[in-house]
Amino acid sequence: MTSRDRARTRTRDGSLGRRAAGLVLSLLVAPLVLLLAPPANAVGTLCLPSPTSACIAGTLRTESGVLPGVDVTVKNVKSGEEQTATTGDDGKWNVTVKEEGTYDVSIAESELPKDVVTKGKVTVDAKFGATAAALIEIRTSSYDAGSSKVDELMQSSANGIRLGLLLALASVGLSLIYGTTGLSNFAHAEQVGLGGILGYFLINQRGLGLLVGGVVIVLICAFTGWLQDRVMWQPLRRRGLGLTQLMIVTIGLSLAMQYTFQYFVGARTVRVVQDNPSIREIGPITMTNQSFAAMGISIVVLAAVGFALLRTRIGRATRAVSDNPALAAASGIDVDKVIRLVWTVAMGLAGLSGLMYALVTNGIKWDSGLQILLLLFASVTLGGLGTAFGALVGSLIIGLVVELSPVLGMPGDFKYATALLILILLLLVRPQGLLGRAERVG
Repeated sequence: MTSRDRARTRTRDGSLGRRAAGLVLSLLVAPLVLLLAPPANAVGTLCLPSPTSACIAGTLRTESGVLPGVDVTVKNVKSGEEQTATTGDDGKWNVTVKEEGTYDVSIAESELPKDVVTKGKVTVDAKFGATAAALIEIRTSSYDAGSSKVDELMQSSANGIRLGLLLALASVGLSLIYGTTGLSNFAHAEQVGLGGILGYFLINQRGLGLLVGGVVIVLICAFTGWLQDRVMWQPLRRRGLGLTQLMIVTIGLSLAMQYTFQYFVGARTVRVVQDNPSIREIGPITMTNQSFAAMGISIVVLAAVGFALLRTRIGRATRAVSDNPALAAASGIDVDKVIRLVWTVAMGLAGLSGLMYALVTNGIKWDSGLQILLLLFASVTLGGLGTAFGALVGSLIIGLVVELSPVLGMPGDFKYATALLILILLLLVRPQGLLGRAERVG
């Protein structure tokens, strides 16, 4: 064999060796690539929101059971970008989105079984650090259009009662403060935000359990109410400041609290718990378990507050101070102690409302309190200024109006305006509110 033949043989052997090594390397790397880069519509993947991403999730379920293997399309309304997810064996699906904004979620009817129909797409708002629940209504074809409309009304009514109960927890305290001091506290909504923000830090970041963390949050918020009255409101009252000056102080306190929240959490939406909420169905009503728990807690707490106002000595003293502070003081009631107790209880209720509001809406922001401030004042004014039970009734009405107005034909963006319009119309007929007492003028 000549030197040229030997060189050709070595070249051929080296080429075969490189090919064999490349084949072995490909066989080793291919499974890793498949594991590390699953397809976008993989079934069973878990979406976890982050400060730079959001999740949209849901469960496809009919009265007969879940629907596995159905493709769900999520479309960014602004950019038109689409993603597709496939439901798993449990009917659940989720996608990760990298932009905040409005998304349309839809199912192609061809993907559904023959006896299942859908009402089309739903619209959700995605926010960084949170999971938006997309509740797509799907029914068997045996349901007629009338039944679907009734079901939609029942679902919206349940959502309205949920919102009303959460508003009531905060508005009852706001009404008691007005009744005992005459002060319209514009910083009260920020106490609602404080409850949600504390939930993020204590439960999400510090790892406290939801029950223990909730108790600690209510106690902290109640203490802030006691401290506010002890350090600020009582000295200002003794100096003889008028209600207008005190109201301006509450506006300044509201702004200070808002920007304090923004300093600590930024502009993003923060969540109290990171797990995707589980969903429960009761007839045509579909809600998360957290929503049902929040409604139950609200009913129990509001019932306890009502019992305390009607049946306990301190409750009767509170109503006496609300009716006539001077006469209550002449009767031997310590008005300052009653007012301080009212501030303490009111801030604790607002903190509890904020915590459950953050759980129900899957997140809270630094300005969430500002967003519900008008709803709180509308509830208190509608029910009757200074009356705790009026605040409860007004909150339920406002919650129902807000949630039912889109179903009844009003554009979704005008649902809060609809609630305020109802308030204006009622005050034209009954200026004192539903349960308020008419006052003589002149």
